Amino acid sequence: MTTTGTIKTPGPNLRMAGKLRPLFKPYRYKILYGGRGSGKSHGIAIALVLAAGERKMRILCAREVQKSIATSSKQLIQDKIIELGWGPQETGGNGFFSFTDRVIRGQNGSEFLFMGLKTNPDSVKSTEGIDIVWLEEANKVSQRSIDLLGPTIRKPGSEIWASYNPELASDPIHRLREDLARDRPDEALTVEMNWRDNPFFPDELRNDMEWDKSRDLDKYMHIWEGGLIARSEAKVFSNWVEDDLDDKVRASGARPLFGADWGTRDPTVLVECYAWPGERLIYFRNEAYKVGASIDEYPSLFAGSDYREPPRWENPFQHPGVDNVMMNQIVADSSRPDTITYMKDRGFSIVGAARGANSIEEGVEFLKSYDIVIHPRCKHVRDEFQLYSYKVDKQTEEILPELADKDNHTIDAARYALESTRRAAVARKRGFGGEPTLFVGDG
Repeated sequence: MTTTGTIKTPGPNLRMAGKLRPLFKPYRYKILYGGRGSGKSHGIAIALVLAAGERKMRILCAREVQKSIATSSKQLIQDKIIELGWGPQETGGNGFFSFTDRVIRGQNGSEFLFMGLKTNPDSVKSTEGIDIVWLEEANKVSQRSIDLLGPTIRKPGSEIWASYNPELASDPIHRLREDLARDRPDEALTVEMNWRDNPFFPDELRNDMEWDKSRDLDKYMHIWEGGLIARSEAKVFSNWVEDDLDDKVRASGARPLFGADWGTRDPTVLVECYAWPGERLIYFRNEAYKVGASIDEYPSLFAGSDYREPPRWENPFQHPGVDNVMMNQIVADSSRPDTITYMKDRGFSIVGAARGANSIEEGVEFLKSYDIVIHPRCKHVRDEFQLYSYKVDKQTEEILPELADKDNHTIDAARYALESTRRAAVARKRGFGGEPTLFVGDG
């Protein structure tokens, strides 16, 4: 096995960015940071699998909150094992690694474990013999969790790896990286990686990146160049977290609420969300999002392939679509009635959102009054809840009581989906019963 820019293994060749070569050298801390699409997580997963294949290792893949294995890096690690040809025989591999529901094991005694630092602190503290801990999405890791790791990861030669997209200068991992680089450089490897460092940067991400660069420079610098969030005090939403509530959806039998926002040069968006009576909770479960999609692409973007004969639409881009969208109603931006008719003609149950004065502000205030949970797969929903802002006076830098018209496409779609829920809540608060008339504002 060589540790050059191209990693050669007993299986297929897996190329890694040259910046990742130092991962194979000993450091107490290895911190990778930068923008989306850089290949940080994929590179770390490859390096960890190669290390675990070379000698017996116990590797803990941790994040701040992990309520289910679905939100861990387990699938990514398994994918890299399969690509190497080291997976179970049923995957075409040599059987070196085996997969259980929660653990990956190698024939040499190596183990991959997956835990949440906040959700399973006692389990983390009691885990012995860890060689490497990888902190995924380390920007969300609390100072308490970082303090927990020092005495826990104490095996001689053990290492703490972290990967993250920078958010705030006050984030504990960001402060730790700066402190290490300044005070303990011999103990720490810090590597900045952005999309230019990824030899496999996909066209779909490139389209998103170019759109952000042309329309919203602050978003581009944060999402793609790994810059810190500008003017965080102007952000609209602070009431959201990432988590997986799919078990709650299944157990409750809740009905999905779908909202759509159309784009030409802007993104075309569909969101699937849930709200439960009596709970101040909104859950975003799925999204479909594409910049520059043509109207002929909308059906497949929303629903994937059509398996009827003859098919009502084609799916040349192999969009996966969103489950169950064809069995539920979509509430969509009503500014393009021809588009709504086009979708109806292809079997979608879809209505246009009614327009009304102040409903943008009222819809946003409704979202602010609930706890928002966003599934990790809804990355564009997460981006907008992170970045959606009030306007800032360019001369005085005063934050104005007016919403900026950017970073709001999934949020507009959510307003459409949830407007009947919002009006029902208003009616209950005023003492009226019944389901109110749908009434949604401009998007």
